[in-house]
Amino acid sequence: MASFKSNEVSIAKSNEFIYNFLSDFRNFEKLMPEQVTNWTSDGEKCSFTIQNMATLGMKYKSKSPFQLIDIESEGNSPFPFNLQCNIHESGENSCRVMLQFNAELSPMMMMMASRPLGNFVNILAEKLKEVSEKA
Repeated sequence: MASFKSNEVSIAKSNEFIYNFLSDFRNFEKLMPEQVTNWTSDGEKCSFTIQNMATLGMKYKSKSPFQLIDIESEGNSPFPFNLQCNIHESGENSCRVMLQFNAELSPMMMMMASRPLGNFVNILAEKLKEVSEKA
Protein backbone atom coordinates (compact mmCIF):
# COMPACT_ATOMS: atom_id res chain seq x y z
CA MET A 1 0.00 0.00 0.00
CA ALA A 2 1.29 3.45 -0.95
CA SER A 3 1.03 6.17 1.68
CA PHE A 4 1.20 9.93 1.11
CA LYS A 5 1.33 12.28 4.09
CA SER A 6 0.73 16.01 3.94
CA ASN A 7 2.88 18.47 5.75
CA GLU A 8 1.43 19.13 9.18
CA VAL A 9 -0.30 22.51 9.24
CA SER A 10 -1.02 24.68 12.28
CA ILE A 11 -4.45 26.28 12.15
CA ALA A 12 -5.72 29.10 14.34
CA LYS A 13 -9.05 27.36 14.96
CA SER A 14 -10.15 24.80 17.52
CA ASN A 15 -9.92 21.09 16.78
CA GLU A 16 -13.74 21.01 17.17
CA PHE A 17 -14.15 23.63 14.41
CA ILE A 18 -11.86 21.71 12.03
CA TYR A 19 -13.55 18.39 12.84
CA ASN A 20 -17.00 19.85 12.14
CA PHE A 21 -15.78 21.46 8.91
CA LEU A 22 -14.28 18.19 7.64
CA SER A 23 -17.36 16.20 8.74
CA ASP A 24 -19.38 17.62 5.83
CA PHE A 25 -18.18 16.79 2.30
CA ARG A 26 -19.85 19.94 0.97
CA ASN A 27 -16.96 21.85 2.60
CA PHE A 28 -14.34 19.78 0.78
CA GLU A 29 -15.12 21.52 -2.51
CA LYS A 30 -13.44 24.66 -1.08
CA LEU A 31 -10.25 22.64 -0.52
CA MET A 32 -9.91 21.09 -3.96
CA PRO A 33 -7.20 22.17 -6.40
CA GLU A 34 -8.20 23.78 -9.70
CA GLN A 35 -7.64 20.46 -11.55
CA VAL A 36 -10.74 19.04 -9.84
CA THR A 37 -13.95 19.23 -11.86
CA ASN A 38 -17.46 17.68 -11.79
CA TRP A 39 -17.76 18.04 -8.00
CA THR A 40 -20.90 16.54 -6.43
CA SER A 41 -21.69 15.99 -2.76
CA ASP A 42 -24.59 15.30 -0.45
CA GLY A 43 -22.65 15.91 2.78
CA GLU A 44 -21.95 12.20 3.45
CA LYS A 45 -20.51 11.23 0.05
CA CYS A 46 -18.78 13.03 -2.78
CA SER A 47 -17.33 12.41 -6.22
CA PHE A 48 -15.09 14.45 -8.48
CA THR A 49 -12.81 14.20 -11.47
CA ILE A 50 -9.12 15.00 -11.35
CA GLN A 51 -8.34 16.44 -14.78
CA ASN A 52 -6.49 14.00 -17.06
CA MET A 53 -6.45 11.31 -14.34
CA ALA A 54 -9.54 9.71 -12.85
CA THR A 55 -12.93 10.12 -11.24
CA LEU A 56 -12.87 9.42 -7.51
CA GLY A 57 -15.67 8.90 -5.02
CA MET A 58 -15.38 9.14 -1.23
CA LYS A 59 -17.56 8.41 1.79
CA TYR A 60 -17.05 8.61 5.53
CA LYS A 61 -15.88 5.34 7.08
CA SER A 62 -15.57 6.44 10.71
CA LYS A 63 -15.24 9.54 12.85
CA SER A 64 -13.65 10.04 16.28
CA PRO A 65 -14.92 13.42 17.50
CA PHE A 66 -12.39 16.23 17.28
CA GLN A 67 -9.45 13.85 16.52
CA LEU A 68 -9.81 11.68 13.43
CA ILE A 69 -11.95 11.37 10.33
CA ASP A 70 -11.44 8.27 8.20
CA ILE A 71 -12.67 8.46 4.62
CA GLU A 72 -12.73 5.60 2.11
CA SER A 73 -13.16 5.18 -1.63
CA GLU A 74 -16.67 4.90 -2.98
CA GLY A 75 -18.15 3.85 -6.30
CA ASN A 76 -16.05 3.35 -9.40
CA SER A 77 -12.74 4.69 -8.13
CA PRO A 78 -9.86 3.22 -10.17
CA PHE A 79 -8.15 1.94 -7.01
CA PRO A 80 -9.10 1.41 -3.35
CA PHE A 81 -7.94 4.19 -1.02
CA ASN A 82 -8.57 5.91 2.25
CA LEU A 83 -7.90 9.42 3.52
CA GLN A 84 -7.25 9.98 7.20
CA CYS A 85 -7.66 13.47 8.65
CA ASN A 86 -5.68 13.62 11.90
CA ILE A 87 -6.52 16.60 14.13
CA HIS A 88 -4.49 17.43 17.25
CA GLU A 89 -5.37 20.20 19.68
CA SER A 90 -2.40 22.49 20.25
CA GLY A 91 -4.01 25.25 22.31
CA GLU A 92 -7.33 26.71 23.29
CA ASN A 93 -8.08 27.97 19.80
CA SER A 94 -5.51 26.20 17.64
CA CYS A 95 -4.79 22.76 16.28
CA ARG A 96 -2.45 20.83 14.00
CA VAL A 97 -3.74 18.81 11.06
CA MET A 98 -2.04 16.13 9.00
CA LEU A 99 -3.71 14.28 6.14
CA GLN A 100 -2.67 10.80 5.04
CA PHE A 101 -3.78 9.27 1.75
CA ASN A 102 -3.32 5.48 1.52
CA ALA A 103 -3.89 3.72 -1.79
CA GLU A 104 -3.51 0.26 -3.26
CA LEU A 105 -1.64 1.11 -6.45
CA SER A 106 -0.12 -1.16 -9.06
CA PRO A 107 3.59 -0.49 -9.77
CA MET A 108 2.61 1.32 -12.99
CA MET A 109 0.03 3.49 -11.21
CA MET A 110 2.56 4.17 -8.46
CA MET A 111 5.00 5.64 -10.98
CA MET A 112 2.32 7.81 -12.58
CA ALA A 113 0.40 8.90 -9.49
CA SER A 114 2.98 9.34 -6.72
CA ARG A 115 3.78 12.98 -7.35
CA PRO A 116 0.17 14.09 -8.07
CA LEU A 117 -1.17 12.29 -4.96
CA GLY A 118 1.58 13.74 -2.75
CA ASN A 119 0.80 17.21 -4.09
CA PHE A 120 -2.93 16.59 -3.66
CA VAL A 121 -2.77 15.95 0.11
CA ASN A 122 -0.49 18.96 0.63
CA ILE A 123 -2.87 21.21 -1.30
CA LEU A 124 -5.82 19.94 0.78
CA ALA A 125 -3.95 20.66 4.03
CA GLU A 126 -2.81 24.15 2.96
CA LYS A 127 -6.26 25.09 1.66
CA LEU A 128 -7.83 23.79 4.89
CA LYS A 129 -5.63 26.22 6.83
CA GLU A 130 -6.40 29.10 4.44
CA VAL A 131 -10.19 28.54 4.30
CA SER A 132 -10.57 27.84 8.03
CA GLU A 133 -8.72 30.93 9.18
CA LYS A 134 -10.93 33.13 6.97
CA ALA A 135 -14.12 31.63 8.44
